Amino acid sequence: MLITICARGSSKGIPSKNIKTIAGKPLIAYTINIAHEFAKILDASIALSTDNDLIADVSAKYGLKTDYRRPLELATDTAGKIDTIKDVLLFSETLYNKKFEYILDLDVTSPLRTVYDLISAFEIIKKDKNALNLFSVNKAHRNPYFNMVEKDIDGYYKLVKQPEKPILSRQTAPKVYDLNASFYFYRRNFFDLNYKNAYTPYSLVYEMPHSCFDLDEPIDFDFMSYLLDNNKLDFKIE
Repeated sequence: MLITICARGSSKGIPSKNIKTIAGKPLIAYTINIAHEFAKILDASIALSTDNDLIADVSAKYGLKTDYRRPLELATDTAGKIDTIKDVLLFSETLYNKKFEYILDLDVTSPLRTVYDLISAFEIIKKDKNALNLFSVNKAHRNPYFNMVEKDIDGYYKLVKQPEKPILSRQTAPKVYDLNASFYFYRRNFFDLNYKNAYTPYSLVYEMPHSCFDLDEPIDFDFMSYLLDNNKLDFKIE
């Protein structure tokens, strides 16, 4: 297995967020630490994808050194994550002279995960031989069958998903999930099929049994800092 950690230098929402200090450590350290822990269990390799020397230096202090640098065309706001992972995957396969059966991508900006989450999710995708990938989710707070609307072509608003029969409560609506962006497992052949995002006809999910969210805005960072600084989580991250 190859574990990938992708962290580019520019960030508009939270400047330098990948190495911004949170609860006494740079944000990327939480992802590197769990990558090392999970890699020991599976004898996996870890690869860092970055275009930024400072991020590379900080990562090296936490035991993740690399000679790889992300190509400039993959370090823009519009570059796709799948292409980014594929590039460092091909680099790593050449480096180690082997083809990896599974790839686990850990997102730096969504660190609220445990080794138990990763082990449990890996077992799910291994058992389904047809599955191409799996991504982590949480129960959604809004439901497109019940309390999410979108603008129609006539200018009026309607439910995003139109149920066959009226749904009178959120509890009776079909289950939907929020992607928390924390981790993604891929089988190697996913990258040979030229998918450009994580959604395929053969995708699975792992529902996290605890809180998990990614950091998009400064308030998200402040909220996560509060949770970590005050031991408000009911699980532990390193």
